[in-house]
This record gives sequence, C-alpha cells and structure tokens, in this order.
Amino acid sequence: MLLLFFYTAGAFANVNLTPIDTLTTDSTFAVAKMDMRPYVTVSVSESNNDLPPEVFQYQPEIFHDSPQNNGQVNDCWLRLIVKNTSKQDVSYRFFAGWHDYMYWFFQLPGQPVQQLSATGLMLDNGGVERWNHYAFHIQVPASQTITYYLHIINKSYNENPLVPILYNEETYGSFHDVQLDSFRKEAVIIHVLLGMLLVFFSISIINYIQLPDKSYVYFAAYILGLILFFALRLESKPFQLSFFHKWPMLKYYWDVPGLLFCFYLMYLLFGNTFLNLKERYPFMEKVFTWVAAVVGGLIVLCMVCISAEKFHMPTIIYGYVYFLTLAPLLAVFIALARRSRHHPLVRFFLYGSACLYLACLGSFLLQVKPMGLLGALGELTAPTMLLMGGVLLQAMFFLAGLSYRNKLVHLERTRTQELLIKQLNKNKELQRKLNEQLEELVKEQTTEILRKKQELEEQRKIQLETEYDKKLTEIELKAIRAQINPHFIFNCLNSIQLFVMQRDYEYAQKYLSDFSYLIRKTLDFSRRNFISLSDEITYLNTYLGLEKMRFENRMEYEIVVDPEIATAELEIPAMLLQPYVENAVKHGMTNPKQPTGQLKIFFNQIAPDMLECVIADNGIGIARSKALRTLPKHHQSSGMEISQNRAELLNKMYRTDIQIEIIDKSLEDESNSGTIVKIFIPQL
Repeated sequence: MLLLFFYTAGAFANVNLTPIDTLTTDSTFAVAKMDMRPYVTVSVSESNNDLPPEVFQYQPEIFHDSPQNNGQVNDCWLRLIVKNTSKQDVSYRFFAGWHDYMYWFFQLPGQPVQQLSATGLMLDNGGVERWNHYAFHIQVPASQTITYYLHIINKSYNENPLVPILYNEETYGSFHDVQLDSFRKEAVIIHVLLGMLLVFFSISIINYIQLPDKSYVYFAAYILGLILFFALRLESKPFQLSFFHKWPMLKYYWDVPGLLFCFYLMYLLFGNTFLNLKERYPFMEKVFTWVAAVVGGLIVLCMVCISAEKFHMPTIIYGYVYFLTLAPLLAVFIALARRSRHHPLVRFFLYGSACLYLACLGSFLLQVKPMGLLGALGELTAPTMLLMGGVLLQAMFFLAGLSYRNKLVHLERTRTQELLIKQLNKNKELQRKLNEQLEELVKEQTTEILRKKQELEEQRKIQLETEYDKKLTEIELKAIRAQINPHFIFNCLNSIQLFVMQRDYEYAQKYLSDFSYLIRKTLDFSRRNFISLSDEITYLNTYLGLEKMRFENRMEYEIVVDPEIATAELEIPAMLLQPYVENAVKHGMTNPKQPTGQLKIFFNQIAPDMLECVIADNGIGIARSKALRTLPKHHQSSGMEISQNRAELLNKMYRTDIQIEIIDKSLEDESNSGTIVKIFIPQL
C-alpha cells in the first residue's frame, strides 16, 4: 500500500494541469490519487443551496493547498463531469477539504439536479463518522455521463485548504489512516492538557472549601473556561471524538469569546483579588475593574456577532484588544515588578503572566508569515504547542501562588493563635482578680438586697393599708350614692303627684316619661364613679325641663359651656352637681320679689387641668332660707351635705382636690338675693 501511495503521489506531482472539460474514464483508467483542478470548473455567482448556477468557468486561483484568510465569505460551486466509456462501473472518492458548509449534488443528462448529502464543520453532528462525510462518493455506471456539483460555503474568513482530489477506495483508506495518525498526536496532547487542567480545577475547589477566597473562585472559573476551550478544539481535529459533537456551532461561540474570557476577564479579576489591589494599589484596582467590565461587554458583543453569522467580527475585535493591551500589560508588569520585593505574591503572578504573554506572542509571530496579520490572530483559536505550554505554565504558577498564599494565611493564623493564647493567659489572671472583686461586691450587694427587702416589706404593708382604705372609701361612696337616689326620687314623685292633683294629665304623662328616663340614667350613673360632661349636661337639661313644667313656666334656666371644652372627652364625678342644682331650683324659685326664677349653670375651663362649674340663682338666699324653713324636724334635706361628703371621699380615694364654694349674694349686697355655688373639678 505504501509503494502504491508513493507511485500515485509521483503521478500526481507530474499531472498535466491543462483544463479539460470532462473526466473520461475507460478500461485503462486506474488512478489511485488524482488532482482534479484541471477538470473542475467553478462558479462564484450567488445562488441558493438547491440549484447550481448556469455559468461555470476555470478559476484555479480559488484553490489553495494551505490555510488562508479570504477577507470575505467564500460561497462557490464546483462542477465535475465524469464520463464512463468502459463497460464496468467506476467508483471513486471526491475530497476537497474540511469546510463550514458542503452540499453534494448530481445530475443525469436531461434530468433535474438532486442532492445526495450535506455536511460541514458548522452543520454535521454525526459523531466520529462525520469525518467520512467529507469524501463524497462518485459512482458512474458503464457508458454513462454524470455531472456532480459541490456547493462550498465558508463563512469564516480563515479557510482550510481547498484542493479537489480524486481517490480510489484503497488510497482514500491510506489517506484516512495518515490523517488519523497526524491529528491523533495533537489530540493526545490536548487530552493530557485537559487532564492536568482538571487536576488544577479540583485542587482549587478543594482549597476554596478549606479557605473561602474569591481568588480560588476566579482561578477555578479561568481553568473551567480553558477546559471548555481546549475540549472544543478537539471538535475541529478530523477523525477525533469530541465531547460536544452534537453541537457543531458551540466551538465557534467559544473560540474568540473563550480567549477573551480566560486570558482577559478572568485574568484581570483573578489578579485583582490575588494581589489585593484594592488595599495595595487602588488606582490599578480601578483600572483592572473597568477593563474587566469592558471585556465582559466585548464577550457579549462577540457572541451576538457569531449568532448573526458575522464570524470575522470577533477576530477583528480580538485583534484590537490584543494589540491595544500589549503596551498597557507591559507597563503593569513593570510596575508590579518594582514592588515584588515587598509583595512576594507578585512574583508568581508575573511569572505566570510572562509565560502566557510570550507564548501568545510567539504563536502569533509563527502564523503571521503564512496567514497574514488578521489570519494569524484568527489562528490563535487553534492553539499551537507553544500556546498550550504557556497556558499550562501560567496555571502552574498561579496555583503555586495560591498555595503560597495559603501558607501565608496559615502562618498568619498561627501567629494570631499564639497572640490569642498569650492574651488568654492574661485574661485568666484578670478573671481571677475580677472574681475576687466580684465576691466582695456580691457580699455588699447581698447586704444591700436584704436591706431593700426589708424596705419593700414595709412598703408592701403600707400599700396593703392604702388599698384597704381605698376599698373602704369606695364602699362609703357607694353608700352615699345610694342616699342620693331616694332623695331625688322623692322630690320627683312629689312633682308628679302635684300634676295629678291638678288633673293636668297631659303634663303628668310627659313628666312621667321624662322622669322614667331620669330614673334609668340615675340608676346607671349611681353604678359609675365618673361620667362624661356631655352626659351630665344632658341629664341636667332633662331634669331642669321637668322642673320648669312643674313650676308652670315661672322658671327660666340656661346652661352655658365654654367652647374650648371637649365635653365628650372630659369626665366629672357622677351625680355631683345634681344636688346643688336641685337645691337651687327648690329655694331659688320661691323668691316673692322675683316673678320668674332664674337659674344659670356655667362650665368654664379656667386652667388646662381645672374645670369650674358655677350654679347661680336669684332665689331668697341661704340665710333667709334657713330662717323660713318650715319642714318637720324629722325631715332634713341632706343632698348638699351628701355631695360635700362625696367630694371629700373622691379627694381621698383618687388623691384629687375637688373644691366646693357656696356664696350668698345678700351678704355682699342686701339689695341682691340668690346663691352662687362654685365647684372646681381637676381633670384626672
């Protein structure tokens, strides 16, 4: 097989490149490997994927046997006409290289074009077998002519070699084995690199669990990005089983974005936290943060361009980033190198950065001559041995730096523990002294507590006596209220009796209705110590209305309330004013010198916490009333005396100061008569 291969290779080298329209095979045609450029016509006119164009020409300049950068999308059709003049069928393999999209068609004379297969680096997800799809099968029956079309679309500007070659089955098998051996070596190296990166990733995760630090997180993300990047590079190695062969487009989404993510974004974030730039070099920390944010935006922009099938834009973006950051990175390296004496972690960062920096630069320079400037940048996504070595060395230096940082943290912890032990010994001595002082203090506090306990016992006895006096006072107050109610009822029944005797049944009925309301309110108020001022005014209005009916309108009354008083909120003692109002009605309406009795009640807010109640009448006065009193000896009007006693008990029970002042007008002026009662009620 090797001899046959070398023989056909020599024949291939001396083949005549003169253009020939049709490949004619006869009984003597037995080619193992044949350059098909003289037999293939080309069309670069725009057309759809289903039908080939009508015009084809010889364009040998479109073919190239090494990778090149086209500067644009290459969309071309190749046409091959095969005429079999022998009496046997011929079968060959047509191979034109590995390209993004490839569509294989055939056409019999007088029949429409039919598609046989479709494959490509951006299309085929057939696993390992997909690499056999690029050698298209040519089979021409005896005495027939078939036209074959190959539609090639390379959306990436960097194009793989494009040379049409015809193989027989045996020679194609040899070609397959040679290519497999060639790419297997690179695949083995990538697998070894992936294994080492997985070890680094595992170490970083374990160290992060032991010592939570953002540096390990960024380093782990950097290693994970590299693992994904190199694993996807296997996808572009022919005859290799890739981990991601079901997603053929994934390798394009993680070529330039993967380089930006690993070599710029994670590199800057890792350096920021690893060197603790925020505390040591604040200005450099701000620069790293802003540049990382810009790179993150560029990664998103590159992915958007790839999704829009603008595959050349990520390469251009990466080219600008690569060249624009060369000088700033060099300046950062110099600035950090000058401070490496005081910060040993800088050395690890610098050594690792320098390894990757030089490896990238060397890989780029090696590709500039064959590929050109932009083509060389694009080929960085297919890393060379030099770049893989630089990546591995950088990861090793960074991991060694993290280990050294762990050592520094361990030493710092040990030093801190020693200081804590010394401080603990001092604290024990101090605790002993404090315990002695505490014992003395406890003795003093125990004595003080016993004294306080004795004082509390005395205060408790006093409080019990006070509560006993208070309950006793409440009982006396209820007894006094019980005396008020019969006194008031007796007077009201006398009034009703008078109406009945006068046969004024209408007034008697109305009087009885209002009287029943007063009875209910009186019973209600007798159970309460305090009522609102508005309830007291309503009660007095009802009572005075009944008395006015009894005196047949020979009585006038008026209740005046200070507008600043909130009658619904202010509370006064229940049934405190009624006896004085009743006494004023009884004695104030019997003045023969006054045809009409006048009664006025005033409620004034004389102070923020003091209510003044004034009851004024134009009666005969206190002195004359005592002189003219004609009641039996066994009957004594005790309403005012009861109210006075209630006021004294309320003052004692609630520690207030209710004052009652009674003024006889005739004592001040003989020509004037009547009585004024002033009751001062503090607001509780």
